[in-house]
Amino acid sequence: MPSSERVTGTSRSLERGLAILSSFNSDRPLIGVSELSRDLALSRSTAHRYFTTLAQLGYLQQDRDSKRYRLGPRVLDLGFSAINSMDVREIAAPHLRELADETGYTVNLAILEGTDVVYIERCRSSRPGQREIDLDLHVGARLPAYCTAMGKAILAFLPEEQTEDLIARIDFAPRGPNTLTDAGAFREELARIRESGVALNDEELAYGLRSIASPIRSQSGEAVAALNLAVQRTMLSAEDLIARFGPVVTRTARAISLGTGHRLGPR
Repeated sequence: MPSSERVTGTSRSLERGLAILSSFNSDRPLIGVSELSRDLALSRSTAHRYFTTLAQLGYLQQDRDSKRYRLGPRVLDLGFSAINSMDVREIAAPHLRELADETGYTVNLAILEGTDVVYIERCRSSRPGQREIDLDLHVGARLPAYCTAMGKAILAFLPEEQTEDLIARIDFAPRGPNTLTDAGAFREELARIRESGVALNDEELAYGLRSIASPIRSQSGEAVAALNLAVQRTMLSAEDLIARFGPVVTRTARAISLGTGHRLGPR
């Protein structure tokens, strides 16, 4: 056994393989061997060996034209397996459907991963105008947490130290007409959410999209997920959205939290 594995009890090869897979994201869908070898301080031959192995196992695919690599279907299988095994998704599903049926609007459920939210469930509405704000989102889709109602709802109810660490990592780039691009203003927004229990996205992510969200919380009070209700801006003003649907969104989130409480206790 290599000395590093004897000392730490971990596998250096596995760490490197996972580091390679983690290097891919929506802003960097294709990576070449030379590029990866520089990033991870590996020799080109070592990086090539890892790429070849991961490609043979289906975790990477080589682009025919550029010869660079992208994530393969086995990664997607792992992602959906993880999503489908989540207690919160199973517990929340009937509540989300009931909320979507009651209001006639699209309802979503997401968790926080790094500085992004990841969609783990969707209940789409067939109401006219809703399709225009779907943004091609699907289960597994990622969005920046700082400009989404669900992201803000989760961040507001994390331990302060964790929230501050994430804020320090956020690039507050403008995404929609009303994106909060100042960390101080964002902190003030999170304080308002903690008081009201409802987060608002008023065209912060994209033009025409409004949504409200409420956190799914563990017994300790920490947010483990969030649900939102999304509308097109011509349907409801921000004030009417909160007044009409804020209570039912928070009630649904509370019901899901109670159902998950015995499984998602203090950490």
